[in-house]
Amino acid sequence: MASILIPGKRPTPEMPLVGIARLAAESPRLREHAEIEYFALPSRSVLNRESSGRMPFAWTINPYRGCEFGCKYCYARYTHEFMEMWDGKDFERKIYAKVVAPELLGTELRKAKDKGLPIALGTATDPYQPAEKQFEITRKLLRVFFEFEGLEFSITTKSALILRDLELISRISTRHRFSVHMTVTTVEERLARLLEPKAPPPAKRLDAVRQLSEAGIRVGVNAMPILPGLNDSDKSLDALACAASKAGAKFLYGNILFLTPSAMKQFMPFMEREFPRLVKRYRKLYARSAYLNGEYKNRMTRLIDDLRTRYGLDGNQGEPPPAASHPQLALPFETVDGNTQSSRFLTPCA
Repeated sequence: MASILIPGKRPTPEMPLVGIARLAAESPRLREHAEIEYFALPSRSVLNRESSGRMPFAWTINPYRGCEFGCKYCYARYTHEFMEMWDGKDFERKIYAKVVAPELLGTELRKAKDKGLPIALGTATDPYQPAEKQFEITRKLLRVFFEFEGLEFSITTKSALILRDLELISRISTRHRFSVHMTVTTVEERLARLLEPKAPPPAKRLDAVRQLSEAGIRVGVNAMPILPGLNDSDKSLDALACAASKAGAKFLYGNILFLTPSAMKQFMPFMEREFPRLVKRYRKLYARSAYLNGEYKNRMTRLIDDLRTRYGLDGNQGEPPPAASHPQLALPFETVDGNTQSSRFLTPCA
């Protein structure tokens, strides 16, 4: 997995803001809606190179900094700390729109010498969050993609707003190697509302999967993150895989919760309020690392593999989709020890 750089000391009067922090501080406010503020963020580039060499995608695009969905577990809150914003809630209250991104994308794609390398749209923040209704940056980016041919790229989202661009996406899918990855953490409406307070409910996301599939789009479900004690039971994940299959999904990916220090500051108080019985377990699990490994990871790997086989959701088996490879967004599950898939199954999906 790629390492995450967490900013260190906060600035002092003797240390003026520089880089992205200075740009953010100077960004003009575009709109204020309820508790949300929108800003225009100057950008010099839109394609961000994946430099670790560990990911199956080469480039990432995030049209927005910050995300209104307010998911309690979101790893990306640390990105606002690069702009010297230390209140974790600012990540969902101060949204920075990269308004010049479409123009930059066209220029960068024309100059790129490695156009065939995969591009992942929406690896940190949701490209179809509510801000997209006003700014339409994602739609404009898609129009730029349509000007080209033969690219490999994908979109990851939690939002049914993607259906607004269904016609455009359908046309794009005929020109590129393209896929959509709909993140669905759970099919339990109440739990989803607690974990992802402003994201569309699971039923709407799965309906979007159905409509995308019926339109001939290669679409699958990202079952993530898998949170110990909350949505990781055989029954819970089986219900999600079943619903994904019925909606027409072609693949299923999952990943265990990735808990950065920035996310921890928001996530643990939430757990203390809503699930106090699990607090001690989480503190122990994530005491030394933001990642979980060992027996728990292996067990989740086997379960996801079983569900893929059972419901025919292995469309990308052996070929990890670009946007499903960020530590939080997806960790492609593969057979751990090369053994035959487990025969443990639940009641067949009705």
